[in-house]
Amino acid sequence: MTIDSIRNGIVIDHITAGKSMEIYHILELSKLDCSVAIIKNASSKKAGKKDIIKIDSQLDINMDILGYIDPTITVNIVKDGKIVEKKHMELPDHIDGVIKCKNPRCISSIEQEIVHSFKLVDRENGIYRCVYCETKAEPETL
Repeated sequence: MTIDSIRNGIVIDHITAGKSMEIYHILELSKLDCSVAIIKNASSKKAGKKDIIKIDSQLDINMDILGYIDPTITVNIVKDGKIVEKKHMELPDHIDGVIKCKNPRCISSIEQEIVHSFKLVDRENGIYRCVYCETKAEPETL
């Protein structure tokens, strides 16, 4: 299979196999007016298999979302056909407006103006808690 290289854009690489569609939907890449290639189950020396997303356009990506979804991701910025910057993701210490609190009594669930805010309390296990009510974030709350 041949996927053309991009001249100016972003390559989201080292995505855990099977997570590329989740990232595609969360970043709302379907709304872009450019080429977007999703490569699933590509060979990887480190992980065995990985997914890759190639976006043929420069855009601002929320790195906190990528770090939360999959901290193994690498984001490559491509200009004139060459990688000019490589960003390695990690779990963010604090995320706002990404996860929603499931506690129906939490102030962030009741008041629409308050942004859902979570802090990383256990980096090893990837556990986040709401800063308002301490409810543990669940992975499906994106």
